[in-house]
Amino acid sequence: MLVDAGDTRLFVEERGTGALPLFVLHGGPGLDHTMFGDHLDPLGDELRLLLVDQRSQGRSDPAPPETWTLPQMAADVDALARALELERYAVLGHSYGAFVALQHAIDFSGRPVASIVSSGIPSERFLEHVERNLASFEPAELREQVTRSWAREAEARTPQDVRAIMADQLPFHFADPRDPRIAGVRAHLGEMVGSPDVVRAGATEGYGHIELEDRLTEITHPVLILAGRHDRTCVPEAAEVMASGIRGAELVILEESGHMGFVEQPEAYLDAVRGFLGRAAA
Repeated sequence: MLVDAGDTRLFVEERGTGALPLFVLHGGPGLDHTMFGDHLDPLGDELRLLLVDQRSQGRSDPAPPETWTLPQMAADVDALARALELERYAVLGHSYGAFVALQHAIDFSGRPVASIVSSGIPSERFLEHVERNLASFEPAELREQVTRSWAREAEARTPQDVRAIMADQLPFHFADPRDPRIAGVRAHLGEMVGSPDVVRAGATEGYGHIELEDRLTEITHPVLILAGRHDRTCVPEAAEVMASGIRGAELVILEESGHMGFVEQPEAYLDAVRGFLGRAAA
């Protein structure tokens, strides 16, 4: 369904029959809700999953480029909650969606029942690790493939370009760059409506310029930080900084995962989400 968010409409796919609504925010920027595949569906017995295509992405309506900011996308979550008349809800954001979820947790502190920051960072300074991790990434042929794919982001023109870029980057996001489950994720990319304009903006203008490290103490509701021990993009050190800065935050490090914990360690990931939201909702 398309939901009015004020100056635009956002696409939301609803799954599950549980009582607590959970907004799920995808990575990117420039991807859509299909990046989660069916990996979160087992939560549907306990949660009402609301998978969002964020502003100007996926099946959502276009919005002016000057509104493609973290504060605006965080405000979009609150606008969706009000449009859907939700008194109680939680938020889960992964990767770039985790940036939005953290921004929302700060700007709308106390409004959600709980927030989950999955493979995120609180500050751009942690992105400095990406270049170093890519320089040491093995095997060499995959390092070259990933390097070329990042360069192509600034030239993306079609949804097919976005899918091809993502397919080439996936090995970097798994603890094992030859993980056989990568093939399954690539197969799901055929369902994705990539947004090349948003991908280009991220590649040329920065990925949201997240700088929230000094505001972590403003969050007053429960927060879960999820991170992969072998995440080369959003390193576990960033998760530890968030967990130490947010009062009462819970931290779960998935020891056998990279950036894609919900694929690499699905049972541990879902157990962590389920247990945390059960405690927070109570």
